[in-house]
Amino acid sequence: MESKKVKPIMIGVSVAILSSFIFLLIYATILSFTDVPESTMATVIITITGISILVGSIISSRQISKNGIFNGGIVGLIYILTIYLISSLLNGNFAINLQSIIMIIVAVASGIIGGIIGVNKR
Repeated sequence: MESKKVKPIMIGVSVAILSSFIFLLIYATILSFTDVPESTMATVIITITGISILVGSIISSRQISKNGIFNGGIVGLIYILTIYLISSLLNGNFAINLQSIIMIIVAVASGIIGGIIGVNKR
């Protein structure tokens, strides 16, 4: 991968992680101070992940201006691998379950969609 593509991809991943952190902090606050049931957590986390990766891959692909599918997919893949490694290290559990597989699919699909949008957005 060319070095001029690495920086925009890392920026996209960083934006996605930062936006996920902010959205999850807001969601945690809502959970703490309202009657929103905790059963909504899995759905909200998957949604936040998808939206964050979408935004990050749009930003990344706009800077690269070509190969949106590939670059967006890479943003999603790096994001999900980073989050998976951090959460696995913190939990001490490197198992992959159905929710992990769904998160991987959502991450790559959101990245691809964001990459397409980013390349075609003027």
